[in-house]
Amino acid sequence: MSETAIPTHRRGNWPAIYIGAALILAAIMAFLFWATPMTDDGVKDWTAPMIPGGWMAWTFPVACFFWVIGSLLVLFTILAIRFPETPRRGILRIRTTRGDRLFITLLGSAFICLAWLFLAGPPIWWALAICIVYAAAVFRWV
Repeated sequence: MSETAIPTHRRGNWPAIYIGAALILAAIMAFLFWATPMTDDGVKDWTAPMIPGGWMAWTFPVACFFWVIGSLLVLFTILAIRFPETPRRGILRIRTTRGDRLFITLLGSAFICLAWLFLAGPPIWWALAICIVYAAAVFRWV
């Protein structure tokens, strides 16, 4: 076996896995878009319940939020399998992996959005911008 040959256990059809995951996630998003209710004049009502009388307010923005969380979990699972990493120490002085930093980011972003709603009220577009900066900082330094 030559020095540049890839061992059999490390080979995989990664482009097909990436494309398959992207197609499944795109199909789920297309379904959510399709399931969004319409008004009487044929316009999408983005904030109307997707399940009338349901136990939770499943509106398109809520469904998109959970779709993003699910997509991140799929992406990070594929990354963990494809590119395993060793934990690193950041400014918190704890060993973290990509998944740990994702969890810290999601938890901190939830608190940022709740604080924004308490202090400034809706809309939370500026809170989203703060969350993106916070996420970049967590993935860089934690």
